[in-house]
Amino acid sequence: MSRVRWIVERARLRAARYMMRLRPDSAGGPMNAAYDPNNIFAKILRGEMPAHKVYEDDVALAFMDIMPAAEGHTLVIPKVAARNFLDLPADAIGPYMQRVQKVAAAVKKGMGADGLTIQQFNESAGGQVVFHLHFHILPRWEGVPLGRHTGVMEKPEKLAANAEKIRAGF
Repeated sequence: MSRVRWIVERARLRAARYMMRLRPDSAGGPMNAAYDPNNIFAKILRGEMPAHKVYEDDVALAFMDIMPAAEGHTLVIPKVAARNFLDLPADAIGPYMQRVQKVAAAVKKGMGADGLTIQQFNESAGGQVVFHLHFHILPRWEGVPLGRHTGVMEKPEKLAANAEKIRAGF
């Protein structure tokens, strides 16, 4: 995967976010909308797009958010094709949530955080931008406000350093 292709995909995602701000109903639709196997997280799962991985097993993949709202902002996605939480098969919820909890504990420990904010959004009206189920794990520190998920990409070396800290937290 070339750096140029990665940059183009990120630009496409930013453009989609911009369009959703203009027409919030244009990208999401009903909760039963079809899963798009070409979403960026599906491409990461298939190895077609790069990611700073912190955890992976047969159920889930966790990696650094390239536009973090907090230092150490991590995403946890299921390997099952699910557009949102309501699309995840009932028998997959327990194993997936165990991975979310496991990654959250490693993020807190590895980043030396005082606490965590854990977020999950469903459909564009609910704030979802990438239509593959994912949880945001945001480390938090006393007196440090949560940043905005602005679309500003973090430097790859900073993401790599934070990924290493989180991997050490397992």
